[in-house]
Amino acid sequence: MIPPAEEWRLDTQRLGRRVLVFDRVDSTNNLAAALADDPANDGVALLAREQTAGRGQHGRSWQCPPDSGVLLSLLLFPPPALRRPAVLTAWAAVAVCETIRRAANLQAKIKWPNDVLVRGRKVCGILIETRVQQAAPGADLYTVAGIGLNVNQTADDFARAELPEAGSLAFFLGQRLDRDAVARQLLHQLDEEYDRLCRGDLATLAACWKWRLGLLGRRVAAECHDATHHGRLRDLGWDAVTLETTDGVRQLPPETVRHLRAAEDRPGP
Repeated sequence: MIPPAEEWRLDTQRLGRRVLVFDRVDSTNNLAAALADDPANDGVALLAREQTAGRGQHGRSWQCPPDSGVLLSLLLFPPPALRRPAVLTAWAAVAVCETIRRAANLQAKIKWPNDVLVRGRKVCGILIETRVQQAAPGADLYTVAGIGLNVNQTADDFARAELPEAGSLAFFLGQRLDRDAVARQLLHQLDEEYDRLCRGDLATLAACWKWRLGLLGRRVAAECHDATHHGRLRDLGWDAVTLETTDGVRQLPPETVRHLRAAEDRPGP
């Protein structure tokens, strides 16, 4: 692995005690995965000022001009109770929302499953990748949590990238932020939330996740691989997305739901 330009040491409980900061890499998720052969790297964070091959959900690319966003990956060896993409995606998204509130005094919402929006514009994407590492007996299942948070991009940056629905914290505030300070705030928030999860408190995360999604009680469309289901969203949990439909109650495993969106103009439950 290429040597980092610098290394931070944060006063955190589980994540970010070591933060490797790189000037330019292909993908921080790839670098994090390369460290997974040693379980002692659990909780290591990797930051890049520029990525040449950043990626998002479903193989999409993640574009970010140099020195304008927080490009972060964390290497985790989660305990069994947390080895769920739904849990870890919610954890990252809720931490990003709280970071945005603290760093920029902006309220953010989660767009299912892995985007964070401010005033309807996407400011953050999350990619959770769980893999098996054959070379690490006893800790063979690891997760790389990738987060791309737009901080200082301008309207011109988004126009050049043909991203008319994207936004950044500076875009809404009208001024640039200290990107490293935002990164540190995010790492502290991720660590705080993850420590709570590891101590068995999944209820706090679930409550924040539901509130940030803002869909409970509304008519929704749940797009799965096989079909799109319509109904009123009765509940959200780690095991099921519960819809009240014209045919009764339907429960969908969260990992099977590709998109969950409001459908207020549709009649029925």
